Amino acid sequence: MNIPDSALAARDGLPPDARRIAMLSVAIGVGMSALDTAIANTALPAIADQLHTTPAASVWIVNVYQLAMVATLLPFAALGEVIGYRRVCLFGIAMFTAASLACALAWSLPSLVIARLFQGIGGAAMMGVNTAMVRAIFPAKLHGHGFGLNSLVVAVGFAVGPTAASLILAVASWPWLFAINVPLGVIAVALGRRVLPHTHRASHKIDAPTAILNVFAFGLLILTFGDAAHQEGWRKLLPEVIATLIFFGLLLRRQAGHAAPMLPVDLFRRPLFTLSALTAVCTFAAQGLAFVSLPFYFETTLGRSPIETGFLMTPWAALVAVMAPIAGRLSDRYPAGALGGIGTALLSSGLVAMLMLPPNPTVLDIGWRMAWCGIGFGFFQAPNLKAIMGSAPPARAGGASGIVATARLIGQASGAALVAYCFTLSATRGTSYALILAAVFAGVACIASFSRLVVSNEL
Repeated sequence: MNIPDSALAARDGLPPDARRIAMLSVAIGVGMSALDTAIANTALPAIADQLHTTPAASVWIVNVYQLAMVATLLPFAALGEVIGYRRVCLFGIAMFTAASLACALAWSLPSLVIARLFQGIGGAAMMGVNTAMVRAIFPAKLHGHGFGLNSLVVAVGFAVGPTAASLILAVASWPWLFAINVPLGVIAVALGRRVLPHTHRASHKIDAPTAILNVFAFGLLILTFGDAAHQEGWRKLLPEVIATLIFFGLLLRRQAGHAAPMLPVDLFRRPLFTLSALTAVCTFAAQGLAFVSLPFYFETTLGRSPIETGFLMTPWAALVAVMAPIAGRLSDRYPAGALGGIGTALLSSGLVAMLMLPPNPTVLDIGWRMAWCGIGFGFFQAPNLKAIMGSAPPARAGGASGIVATARLIGQASGAALVAYCFTLSATRGTSYALILAAVFAGVACIASFSRLVVSNEL
């Protein structure tokens, strides 16, 4: 199939054939990134054992990936506005693929940590422009459908990561967790070079000092979350909190007056954008609280194996897969505030139902509750994505796309940190406390989402 260059530069999406191939390329890239965010947690014990390192030291395999992603997301999103989302997306996929090969070939903990650092940078480049790229691939009338497909890939990647890791480790060694990305990444780059659309480029330039301040500000923020999750003392946490605030202050001062700030404070002046970002942070915090705490309940309290735990988590992912495309299509016809509010209300009620599990629950008792949560979570994502991207001007699609990914990762990181706090309060009731917090976060997201029905006509 020959696709003319004019089609690749289409202002209102790509033709159907090119659109499918372009979406496949983007989906492979973002799917790998989302999967690897979750997959390494499950593999940490096996990796620590084979590399002859301590569990505490092996945590850096996860931490450095998260640090690199969150610290560089917004700079890559801003770069996409300047040089084009296509270039940044292809660079991200290529970097992630090469780093995955380096991870598979790693011979020591330091070599694996360095490879994971570059893998996180590649993932940030993909995630930073991912939503803007989807917006360029699909015509305006199908944006909801495109965001639904994108939400499906991201949510399922995060959700099935632990199960996929368990299955791979049952038949192969840990390097295969990363090696499987290599052929997929090569395919994604080949397809992307062929069909990913060229987009309008902004006239402003990237300010390097601002990018550096952004890296330190968000890097310290995630480092603080991670140290809090590992129950570090205030002697370590307090200086990190102070340093984080200082760098955020310097970042805001440096970019003040810029037409397209890297940390897009200009977009937060739009009520619909702010409420949509708040909805995303709270909903992903609820997911993070549930996904980190529930495995402890399944394995420690119920005595399930890691593989059984993975399958008990599967109904959530399965129903997200079913609902995300449906919600995406509905968002082309109905207000995002109403759809997102319904989804987060279902999620909150599902989390409350999890709190009411009987003392010795059956698989069915757990399964329908997890499925209910998955329905709610899947119903929220695509409409919320459309609201965030639709409330930003086309020229600021990169900044909006960066906030989409940043909100997701900050929500998940804060959820994980709060789980650690819940278990410090009570080792036996930590999961219950975490689920209560998760239900509260989902409730706040519900209020924020329905509030968009009031402000949507003001923009």
